[in-house]
Amino acid sequence: MGEPALDDAARLAAFDAFAEDVRAELASTKARMDELATDGKVKTATYRQLFAARITLKEIDARLTERGL
Repeated sequence: MGEPALDDAARLAAFDAFAEDVRAELASTKARMDELATDGKVKTATYRQLFAARITLKEIDARLTERGL
């Protein structure tokens, strides 16, 4: 059995929290990429993983923004 359904206010609060978390993670990812780039480590596996994560997070952020969140 699943969790009980949330009312509209709780759902909106959950979406707002999700949007905030996505944006915080995107900022953190960008900052880490900048550090690696400054150190000349743009060809590392870590940088490439962060690059892929950034693309995904940017897409999620764009979709949230389109919907006013």
